[in-house]
Amino acid sequence: MEKIADLSFVKGIIRKHNFPIKKRLGQNFLINPRILDRITEAAEIGPGELVVEIGPGLGALTQSLAEKKASVLAVEIDQGILPILKQHMQDYPNVKIVNADILKVDLDKLVAEHFEVDRPYKVVANLPYYITTPIIMYLLEQKFRLASIVIMVQKEVAERMTANPGKKDYGALSVAVQYYTEASLVTKVPPSSFYPAPEVDSAVVKLKLREKPPVDARDEKLFFQVVKAAFAQRRKTLLNALHGFFKGYSKETLQELLGVCGIDPGRRGETLSLDEFATIANTFWKIKSI
Repeated sequence: MEKIADLSFVKGIIRKHNFPIKKRLGQNFLINPRILDRITEAAEIGPGELVVEIGPGLGALTQSLAEKKASVLAVEIDQGILPILKQHMQDYPNVKIVNADILKVDLDKLVAEHFEVDRPYKVVANLPYYITTPIIMYLLEQKFRLASIVIMVQKEVAERMTANPGKKDYGALSVAVQYYTEASLVTKVPPSSFYPAPEVDSAVVKLKLREKPPVDARDEKLFFQVVKAAFAQRRKTLLNALHGFFKGYSKETLQELLGVCGIDPGRRGETLSLDEFATIANTFWKIKSI
């Protein structure tokens, strides 16, 4: 089987099948084998691993995973590309292909149905940039039995996921990703690694799922409400941001609450650590429980 991550091969396939590249689905096909190696190395893919790939496209990454002897479940939303993908994967019995919207499936159930096992699995993907954040949050919030996630994303999104408090990239996505996972940047990827080349730089990020969050949030929903409030209007002080979201509380009450937490109400959300967000949320929880 020819290597799919090759510019001439990809162009030939597109011509042969008169395949229309769908920008609305973020179809930029990877043509850099070195990046494929970095992805599979970061994901620690080996024989017997269970892997879900999101948006396999023409199958460049799928092929790389299959050749590592992993059991691969490729979830592709585009029906038009399925015949090509299936043709490319016909020599790999360890690859199963499903036509589905990743945001509408129960991954645990899907993996169990196709591999008849009930154990943690890995997600590996070159994500469509237009829907990156919803996919990441869906995977994390559903609390699937994931061991790790290794994904190609827009570089700006990678910087947001791995940002620390006080940095301009730090926001609600940073807090959510770091609450559920240990996030690290694997490598940056130039536009020339794709066909057609996107207008932005990309990056590969590894998210290792935590056994438990790094902070003790008594009410997880409330914790993320506080986070959402703090970042809803970044230029506002924490006091004003919370007052705009938690309308049932007066500014005086919120100021007193922040005082109990030992947090300056004049700070902004982007300066708060996960510990501080948890402290605020837990104090809210105590008040609501009285």
